[in-house]
Amino acid sequence: MIQVTSKLLLNGPFLRQLDEATVEALEQTAEALHAEVVQAQVIPRDTGNLQGEAFFLDCSKSSNGKASLVHAAPYARRLYFHPEYNFQTSENPNAKGHWFEDWEPGGTEEDFAPEEFKEIYRRLTGV
Repeated sequence: MIQVTSKLLLNGPFLRQLDEATVEALEQTAEALHAEVVQAQVIPRDTGNLQGEAFFLDCSKSSNGKASLVHAAPYARRLYFHPEYNFQTSENPNAKGHWFEDWEPGGTEEDFAPEEFKEIYRRLTGV
């Protein structure tokens, strides 16, 4: 019978760096998604409030693995969940309800966030 022993040394500071890079990559990915949605011109636009100052990134829980794109306009929910509305398209030609659907699973841009995260994480860590 052969007896094998091993010793594992963890590099605590390096692991902390990787954790911090994960949070930073999450925040940067959310910022990139925010910009991508605005540039896609899919948010209904009249005065610009819904895609302007009322549309922002909340990273207050990013250390827990959560970043949120928030629409603070009171009418955002009504517009989002009612795609049957006849959205004007003079400002944003691709305006529609469910404007995040392209970036959700099954959407045409479903790989955007995972790929963006992977690229940012690699750039931050070199891994």
